[in-house]
Amino acid sequence: MLLRQKTAIITGCARGIGRQTLIAFAQHGANLWACSRSETPELHQLISNLTQTHGVSITPLFFDLTDAAQLKQAVKTIATAKSPVDILVNNAGITHNALFQMTSSEKMRELFEVNFFAQTALTQYIVRLMLRQKSGSVINISSTAALDANPGRGAYGASKAALSCITRTMAHELAEHNIRVNAIAPGVTDTDMLYDSMLPSTIDAAIRQTRLKRLGQPSEIASAAVFLASDLASYMTGEILRVDGGLQN
Repeated sequence: MLLRQKTAIITGCARGIGRQTLIAFAQHGANLWACSRSETPELHQLISNLTQTHGVSITPLFFDLTDAAQLKQAVKTIATAKSPVDILVNNAGITHNALFQMTSSEKMRELFEVNFFAQTALTQYIVRLMLRQKSGSVINISSTAALDANPGRGAYGASKAALSCITRTMAHELAEHNIRVNAIAPGVTDTDMLYDSMLPSTIDAAIRQTRLKRLGQPSEIASAAVFLASDLASYMTGEILRVDGGLQN
């Protein structure tokens, strides 16, 4: 088990990549704070199953990352547990596909609020906890859209590019405290968010652009997160790791 005796915070655990990351971390022995905006019976059942199967502790936390008061209260709950926080996975996010000319400033602000400002605010709080033990691993879920400038994904890609940029900056600033900061840039991945935001024809075209000619699975992104969180990646920081099936630009 790669994460035994580690404590991790994962955001966006209700579905998709976050859900699979929760499963993968539990399988590797991590104790977890499972964060989600929505409280669902399915998430509670998943947590119950994982704790029984893998013998780990999983505490659900339900809050809106963009609500400053809720965010502070969630961090206070984590801090008062007085358990070291070893890993933070900033997975929660939203997407939007539209031509640049058709994207309102309100939608751009919303994307940056969720995908960048909320992530960095949470990270600032959690890093203060990591500084106490002078160790930690932060993993941001970015996107290939941040790197490839895909048509129709300008605002979304820009918000994720900001997250990728600050990943590298944090890696520089926190290295002296033995806190590693990396990001994962998934390609087209088989999640509800993909189908909610893209037409089937667009998804098919994206698949044809990958060398593996298929969608990525959330579990494959989760496996990359396990690697980056573990001691196997102890000499990696400031990296943006593409997990994209060999996407050809």
